[in-house]
Amino acid sequence: MSALIEINFDGIIGPSHNYAGLSVGNIASSTNAGATAYPREAALQGITKMRHNLGLGLAQGFFMPLDRPNAAWLEVLGTTVGDSEPHLRAAAFSASSMWAANAATISPAPDAPDGSCHLTVANLQTMPHRSHEWPGTLAQLKLAFADHDHFSVHAPVPSPFGDEGAANHMRLCPSHDAAGIEIFVFGKSGGQFPARQHIEASRAVARKHGLGQDRVIFAQQAEIAIAAGAFHNDVVAVANERVLFAHEQAFEKPNALYNAIRNQLPDAEIIIVPANKVSLDDAIRSYLFNAQLVTLPDDGGMALILPSEARENDAVWRYLTDLVAGNGPIRRLCPVDIRQSMANGGGPACLRLRVVADPAFVDQRFLATTEKLDAIARIVTDHWPAAINPDQLCDPELTAAIGNARDRLLQVCGLTELDR
Repeated sequence: MSALIEINFDGIIGPSHNYAGLSVGNIASSTNAGATAYPREAALQGITKMRHNLGLGLAQGFFMPLDRPNAAWLEVLGTTVGDSEPHLRAAAFSASSMWAANAATISPAPDAPDGSCHLTVANLQTMPHRSHEWPGTLAQLKLAFADHDHFSVHAPVPSPFGDEGAANHMRLCPSHDAAGIEIFVFGKSGGQFPARQHIEASRAVARKHGLGQDRVIFAQQAEIAIAAGAFHNDVVAVANERVLFAHEQAFEKPNALYNAIRNQLPDAEIIIVPANKVSLDDAIRSYLFNAQLVTLPDDGGMALILPSEARENDAVWRYLTDLVAGNGPIRRLCPVDIRQSMANGGGPACLRLRVVADPAFVDQRFLATTEKLDAIARIVTDHWPAAINPDQLCDPELTAAIGNARDRLLQVCGLTELDR
């Protein structure tokens, strides 16, 4: 009998982590453009978060950073790392695959008529620095979920239809191992900022996964939210089992969405954070909703794994303290320090891809244990660059050091075939 649980796969923050300000519409990324980044500190913060989740009794996995700089991508553009324009070079170095929420969209086996867990790799075509991620990500997905009796891994939706993966997808269900409804959140406009998730891509993924109309809801992200810096839905809303936790201004037609949810899942509990208690600006800057909303084992209720920035915002922390003091499903707040990721625009939810599956059928090399995380931390401590400025990206010695660091990580994790 298959034992389905939720596994969070975090992207290990790569040795090329830097602040080049590549993500249009991402306030943190733009604000910190040109600042010094600390790849070693960033990766160790991510590893500490994974240790924290293991300590909570949660299943934890990880993905390898992609090969950077992406010389093959630059070659297709007719240039090299040394000769390319600064914005292309920065795009080739980007460590943005660390945000595994954008790796793919997942439909667990209970939702799919064929009984397989479906994964469609995201094309990320709206942003140049992310548009070349999907081949490397697809290679990892095919390796980690190679058991064809339990997983179906799909190629990306073709351009020009932008697909940003699980960051614009939520699932509500009585429990992780039960059939649920999947909410695909798309954008139409965000003022000066692009709407990254296209309705055509969302519909295509739902069709590829074989989801029936009774399993799917399509909802438009609020234009005001995108314009305020909520470049993905997971910056203003998060779901777990039967709970939806969202800002009042997250969706363009919120009442229609909430009615559709209640019609399909009457036991759903919808927690709406009022704008007069937490402003949209405070929600986005603190990444209140870019949290991991998780179910704790042994009937421990639900917990929010939050960035420490949420605790530093008075309005946000006051609201959250009142929330967990009540009799609702969210009972625990767990702040974590991932400041290096946050400074580039990614919170706890950005760093992880949720997959409901039986761990026995996942390639075990991608599943975390304390011992594995210890080994990864040693590699990071010994080989990740301590600091990178964007103007260093033309330095051949830095390029060599980044490649060597990733090679060492692949070796210690037994995943050297990803370097082919």
